[in-house]
Order: sequence, then structure tokens, then C-alpha cells
Amino acid sequence: MVIVKVEAEVRPTEDENKVKQAILNVFIPEHVEVEVRGKSKVIVAKAYSLKSLTKLHRLLRAERILDAARSVFKKSVHERSIIFYLNKQAAFRGRLSFTEAYGESPLGPITFIIEDVDVEKLIDWLAPKTARGKPLWEMEMPKD
Repeated sequence: MVIVKVEAEVRPTEDENKVKQAILNVFIPEHVEVEVRGKSKVIVAKAYSLKSLTKLHRLLRAERILDAARSVFKKSVHERSIIFYLNKQAAFRGRLSFTEAYGESPLGPITFIIEDVDVEKLIDWLAPKTARGKPLWEMEMPKD
């Protein structure tokens, strides 16, 4: 079964609701909770279907960043999982900007962890190869 987990730390200077909204702008969770980890709060959103990634799928096309996304996704594969990071501030504005786990984003990233999935099919669905900025194909969402 596919597990999609998206999480973001709420820094002391941040509004918890804004961090939650940043996640909701790019992801459709089945449930959201706030976890306390030491002195930090982390918003954790989970889903058990690739349908939860339809906002991300749409935004990748709207932003015309399929090539960049495909490259990031290919580098983010760990066996049957993909882990990648989005800029929290961009996501709050409904935009996508890939980032690194540490250092690039002063408020920390939004972390996507997609587990137990056929990674090649997922990447081909989310970010197909392009020619002159246009997708060479569009696939149906892979089965969960």
C-alpha cells in the first residue's frame, strides 16, 4: 500500500496555520496532525493513495517545471521510495520550488516521503519527459 507522508517543522517565528496551509496548497491529505518532537512542533500530513498528489501533479504543469522536477525525483529515489523537499514559503503562495533538506530554506523545507511505490511509473506520471517544454506523453495515475 502506498504511503505518502508530508511534514514541515513549525519554527518559533511561524504561524502553525500558515505552515499547515503551505502543505495543503501542494498536497491532499487524509489526515493532518501536529507532533511535538522535543522542543519542536511538526505538522504531519498523511495519505494512502497517489490521488493525494494531484495538486502537485497540476502545479508541476502550471509552473512548467517538469524537467527540473523529473531530475529532482530521479535523484531522490531510495529503492521503492522517493524523498524530496519543497520550499515552505513558495508552497504557502501556491508555487513550487524544490530545495535541499538543510541550509537552502531558512524556515526549513516541506518534506515529501512517498513509500512502497513503483518509482519509475510515479515519476513518469508526475513529471514525464518533455520536448521544447511540452510533455512527450501523459500517463494515467499509477495504481496504488
